[in-house]
Amino acid sequence: MKSARALIPARGWIWLAVCLASSVTSAGILDDLTKPQSGRSRRATSTMRVGEVRRGGGERKLDPKADPKGDLEEGSNWDNHRVPPGETHVLMDEQGPGVITHIWLTFLGPEPQDWAKQGSANHQEMLLRIYWDDNPRPAVEAPVGDFFANAFGQRREVVSLPVVVEDADSYNCYWPMPFRKSARIEIENQSDKPIGLLYYNIDWIQKDKMPRKTPYFYAQYRQEYPVRSGTDYLVLETQGKGHYVGTVLAVRTRSPSWFGEGDEKIYIDGEAKPSIWGTGTEDYFLSAWGLKTTSTPCFGVSYFDQWGIVGGHTCAYRWHLQDPIVFQNGIKVTLEHFGWIAPDENRDYRAMSWNEREDDYSSVAFWYQTGQPTFTARAPHARERALPSLERVIAYARDFADPSHRGVGNARPQRLDLYPEPQLLYQPAQAEGAWIEIPFEVARKEPLRLLIQATKADDYGKYQAILDGTRIGRAMDFFSPKITSEEFHLLDFWPEPGPHRLRLECVGRNVQSAGHYCGLESVRLRERRPRVAEMAHDKDKDWKKEPKLYE
Repeated sequence: MKSARALIPARGWIWLAVCLASSVTSAGILDDLTKPQSGRSRRATSTMRVGEVRRGGGERKLDPKADPKGDLEEGSNWDNHRVPPGETHVLMDEQGPGVITHIWLTFLGPEPQDWAKQGSANHQEMLLRIYWDDNPRPAVEAPVGDFFANAFGQRREVVSLPVVVEDADSYNCYWPMPFRKSARIEIENQSDKPIGLLYYNIDWIQKDKMPRKTPYFYAQYRQEYPVRSGTDYLVLETQGKGHYVGTVLAVRTRSPSWFGEGDEKIYIDGEAKPSIWGTGTEDYFLSAWGLKTTSTPCFGVSYFDQWGIVGGHTCAYRWHLQDPIVFQNGIKVTLEHFGWIAPDENRDYRAMSWNEREDDYSSVAFWYQTGQPTFTARAPHARERALPSLERVIAYARDFADPSHRGVGNARPQRLDLYPEPQLLYQPAQAEGAWIEIPFEVARKEPLRLLIQATKADDYGKYQAILDGTRIGRAMDFFSPKITSEEFHLLDFWPEPGPHRLRLECVGRNVQSAGHYCGLESVRLRERRPRVAEMAHDKDKDWKKEPKLYE
């Protein structure tokens, strides 16, 4: 017979531990339900209202206070809005005093589908703004995705106490947001595509009065592409009295190896030296020995694609719920951007853990304070929020489906949800004589990383990469029980200008695989940081004699 512990999933034990800790350290959430509540509940919603037109002939917005339609016509179920490119949609505009207790919203994903043949805006392109008491400066200004701990335009599940993104498409926020005179919530569509099927419910409690010293809720996005050398990354700096309650951090790596050795350094009340000094980035996010995808009530990593690569993505969140960082006169929250890098980025040509890295950072700071914040950061337009491309060369495999670029077997373009454009599906019946070859051109001699974007599936084989006749790296196993996409990084080198050819030769298959197929999206040459060229450790080395991939 299994023990009781074995019957509880791992996530259940995390929740149980947090609940037990809460009951010991402070009054639990459920305890408040036994106390008298003041005010009355209200809701701002996208529900269809009498007199509105939302489909056919364009939207016509009438009185937002009109009664819900609520009849037997199909239009009563058209409870969503379409927000065209460049337009701003107001979700809530109410008079106070009051407290917003819950925000729920959803919308179509960016991929083409029946509801949106050309696709829709992604949540990094939607800018959320919240204004208190008619202040022209928004108290909350962040991309919708980043506010809900979903960076890079990727939709991922989050299961935490203040933020829940269920099934990666149902966005919930439970941060309490008090206001005295008014509250206005809006989303600006900064995409060249519409926001499709925007639904929302915003629950709030109307109050008779608000205590004079009640702090306001703030959240502000900031980015540096890349982070600035010689200066710690700034998450928040503001004057006033309040408490810091959360961080969302997104990092796109520009160098190989681990980025997260840098400490958090938090300066309280104007001090010259930080009195709160951490032990590493993963430690601040309450993990250890690196980061991996996880979701817990107070911390988690919603997105982590691949370890230690050039161009890897990490999105982590940390909520200070039981441990708010309290300040009386001001606070400055910073992160060092130190970590491991490859020897060819180190002046002494050695790998070590303490190097200043130049990765791409973005963040959202969450805090409460009284008075007006002095943080001057503002969210740039979605065009500037999009990460700059690192690719020097992209050779799309779909363009080389003809017989001259393959061995035995058939090849054809195949469209998958994994990629915006078709991949090349190569279908040999056996390993012998099976190969595909993708040519590419190099414009100038510079340090580059060679990689492929490939698909893994249950009937895919093992393939060896050969560049210009030289074997590079180990054989790649493209088997996976589920259809997924992965970058396979192959070589760091200084290629000579001119034509090159990458061949993938089938060398067998995983014992679990049902075939020898190969799905290849592209061959890519990705730029290395400028200091690799400045130091030029490997410039004159013959990569064919000693192929090298820095990890």
